[in-house]
Amino acid sequence: MSDRPTYRTLPITVVVLLVELLVWALGIVTWYILDRHVPAFRLERSWVLWGLAAGPLMVAVYLFDLYRSNRAMKRFSEAVVAGRIMSATSSTRSALRFLFTRHGLTFLILALAGPQLGTRIEEVKARGVDVVVALDVSNSMMAEDLAPNRMEVARRALEQLIDRMKGDRLGIVVFAGEAYVQLPLTADRSAAKLFLNSIGPNMLSVQGTAIGAAIDRASRCFPDDASVGRAIIVISDGESFEDDGEAAAQAAAEHGIIVNTVGMGSPQGSPIPERRNGEMLGFKKDRDGQTVMTKLNEDMLRRVAAAGKGAYVLATNADTGIDALVQDLRKMDQSETGTYRFAGYEDRFQPVLSVGCLMILLGMLFGDRRFRFSFRNSIP
Repeated sequence: MSDRPTYRTLPITVVVLLVELLVWALGIVTWYILDRHVPAFRLERSWVLWGLAAGPLMVAVYLFDLYRSNRAMKRFSEAVVAGRIMSATSSTRSALRFLFTRHGLTFLILALAGPQLGTRIEEVKARGVDVVVALDVSNSMMAEDLAPNRMEVARRALEQLIDRMKGDRLGIVVFAGEAYVQLPLTADRSAAKLFLNSIGPNMLSVQGTAIGAAIDRASRCFPDDASVGRAIIVISDGESFEDDGEAAAQAAAEHGIIVNTVGMGSPQGSPIPERRNGEMLGFKKDRDGQTVMTKLNEDMLRRVAAAGKGAYVLATNADTGIDALVQDLRKMDQSETGTYRFAGYEDRFQPVLSVGCLMILLGMLFGDRRFRFSFRNSIP
């Protein structure tokens, strides 16, 4: 390197950036595999992973400092003097020192995130109530009188309900012109959350709002031997023209099933957007070419709740109304919903921490100075 009075910035830049891209690619693939195929794996403090964003920043600072040092050397030192100074400096050792330090910190961040594996099994007896949510997925739920639309607020309400149900069992029925069971009764809240993103108007080909059919279908989700602690929560805009929701709610109440309703939308109404591949095409129109306005039918939802001996709540952008319903559910008679096995988690950060510390130690051992050994000078 005696013929080069500066760092070899171009090779260093190429190597550092290639390693950076390779590490990120391997990290993303590894995370995908662990998340999809190793259900026992989790991170105790996943928010710590935001610290990984410091890695690309370190790369930018290192390369900038390298270019700045070269520029200063060329500007303020004569070629002969710069050559003597840099002849004892190794670009390779500089790059290795940075790479070991930078990626060693990555392993420390991963260790701090708390990787864990579920290897300990615990048996827990759960007591609670059985709840089936009947969720309206008709086209009218895409109206935007709630932000960003009724469907997203309904998903948020369902997610809040799942988070607040501990020891309870939950089932999901989706309905439009027809009703189908999306999720049978289960105490597995993670399984329930898997369905959230897939719920939408494209699930059912027959459009409409058959609340009565949804209540009937939800009623059949409960075990025959259950006599207490059963409730149905209908989440809808209430535009039902297909059947008699009140009669279905009354029939459910006669079998000891409470029917609650959650109203989505506004009485003033809103047009229904039509989109293709995320692009706005306009608003839904009727056969006469007039824009269709969908309005929240609070009166009908209140009547259904009254017939089902339950409560009606109105969802807004600030409050989905789920908390009030959960309080009512807690007042119901609770029964044993079964014995379930939950995986306990044990820490597995030690190997990751060891690798990180070792890499940082190796980075400290590398200096910019070349290592020279003279056999002649070693003899006294």
